[in-house]
Amino acid sequence: MKIGVPKEVKTREYRVGMIPSGVEQLVASGHLVYIEKGAGEKSGFFDSDYAEAGASIVQSPREIYAQCEMIIKVKEPQPEEYDLLKPGQILFAYLHLAPVPELTGVLQEKKVIAIAYETLQENGTLPLLDPMSQIAGEVAPLVGGYFLSAHNHGSGVLISGATGVTPARVLIIGSGTVAKSAAKVAAGMGADVLIMGRNRSSMVRLEETLPANISTVYSNRYNLEKILPAVDIVIGAVYITGEKTPQLITREMLPLCKKGSILVDVSIDQGGCFETSRPTTHENPVFEVDGVLHYCVTNIPGNYPMTSTQALANATIKYARRIADLGWREAVMGDQAIYSGVNVAGGFVTNEPVAQTHGIEYRELRDIVDLPPDY
Repeated sequence: MKIGVPKEVKTREYRVGMIPSGVEQLVASGHLVYIEKGAGEKSGFFDSDYAEAGASIVQSPREIYAQCEMIIKVKEPQPEEYDLLKPGQILFAYLHLAPVPELTGVLQEKKVIAIAYETLQENGTLPLLDPMSQIAGEVAPLVGGYFLSAHNHGSGVLISGATGVTPARVLIIGSGTVAKSAAKVAAGMGADVLIMGRNRSSMVRLEETLPANISTVYSNRYNLEKILPAVDIVIGAVYITGEKTPQLITREMLPLCKKGSILVDVSIDQGGCFETSRPTTHENPVFEVDGVLHYCVTNIPGNYPMTSTQALANATIKYARRIADLGWREAVMGDQAIYSGVNVAGGFVTNEPVAQTHGIEYRELRDIVDLPPDY
C-alpha cells in the first residue's frame, strides 16, 4: 500500500502523523511511505531521518493525497485540504466529527474511509486517545495557573499558594485519563484539587492512587453550583466516545464563577463542556466572558510535539500496519478495534453517535464492507 504523511496545517499544530521507526516497520512489510518535506521538523525528525528509514520525501501535500491510498495525520483535515481527498482513500487521524457537520459532509461526499483515533476502542480502552488525553491533562493546570496571573487579566492567585496563604482551588470535571493527569499535576503544584465525576469506581481508584490534597465529589448541578464560587481553575475533562460533550456549566451558571478565574475546556474538540466555550488556537488561546477567562485550544498537545508526536505515533503504528497489510475491508472485519474506529465509509456515517448528533442516516459498517470495492 502507498501511505502518505502530510505536514499538518492546523494553526500551530507541530505534531506529525508518523515517526521514522513507523516508516521502517511499514517499509519492512513491503509498503511505500511518502512524507511531505519538513513534516516532522518541529517534532525533532528531519527529512534525512525519514529517508534513511526508507520513506520518499515529496514536496507538496497535493502529491501525497494524489498518489497515496492511506493518509495518516494527526488532526482532522482543514478546509484547504478538503479538495485533496479522493474516493476510497483511507484517512487515519483524529476527526472529532460530532461538533463538525461540515467535515462530516465532506467525508461522506468524497466517500473517504475515515478512521478516527478517538473512537477506536480495544478491551474497554481508548488506546489512541489516551496518550494525548494524558498530555492535555498534564498541560491543563499549567496553562490554568499561567492565566491566573494578573497580567493575563486573571485573579492574581498563585496556584501553589505561599507560606500563610492558601493555594488555588482546582475543580476537575470528569474522572478519566484527562482528569487523572490534570489532578496529578495540579496536586504536585500544591493546589487544592477537587475531582467531580459520576463513575464511582473511577473516583475510588483516583482516591487510592493520587495525593492526599485531592478529593472527589459526585457530579450534579446542585454540587456544581455550590462549588463554583470557591474555585480558581475549572478543568473540563469529559469525554463520551463519539458524542458531543454535554454542556455542564451553562451560560446562566457563569456568574457563579469568581471574577478572574479560568475555565480550561479540554473537551472542546468534542464541542466543549462549558456553554460559553468556543474553539481557540495557540496564537489566541483565551477569551473573556463576564470576567471569566476561557482557554479552549483544540490541539493542546500540539504545542509539545517533541513528546506528543512520539506518544501518539507509537500507539497508532500497530493499527496502521494492520490496515496496510490487510486492506481496510479485511482489517475492520478481522479487528473489532479498527471496526470501532471507522466513522464514515462509502458515503455513509458508520458511527451511531455522530449520525445521531447530526440527525443523518446511520449505516452499520459491515453493510458498507459488503458493497463493491469501487462503490
